[in-house]
Amino acid sequence: MSRGVVLATATAATVTIGATAGGPPNPLPADSQTRPAAGQGKEPQTGPQAAERRQIAASVLGRDLKFTLTAVRSQADPFAASVRLQVFTFEGGAWRESDRALVGEADAWFWFPLTGRHAVCRFSTAGTESAPVAVSLLVTPSIGCSPTENFRIENGRIVPA
Repeated sequence: MSRGVVLATATAATVTIGATAGGPPNPLPADSQTRPAAGQGKEPQTGPQAAERRQIAASVLGRDLKFTLTAVRSQADPFAASVRLQVFTFEGGAWRESDRALVGEADAWFWFPLTGRHAVCRFSTAGTESAPVAVSLLVTPSIGCSPTENFRIENGRIVPA
């Protein structure tokens, strides 16, 4: 009787792990007659896909200046990402991008910490004359936050401070 309980528990754990990990469901046994031959059953190749993006922070100053931080997943390494700082000005009834810059180096961040909880350690903006911007992001939970990178905005352009 105890063998049946252990077997049922192990089976349930396998199904749960597959479901939470986002993997494919457990395959059903198939006989050799229903399996596709090598090279068959593959999806057709398509052109390059757009990089996955996720806005991780935003700040609006007054009615005419907006800042966003966006994580952009690397196309070469699914675990890597870049972070883009964008500046928008409100003109003619719409937000228009006036400049963008990388925070750190391209593909130098980890995607999952950047898009998880507590990813932004510091994102401060100010409406004073040079519009200073300070950014610090989570490198990994065990490493902690990155050093703060400082920028300023001059005539709608991002300038490293």
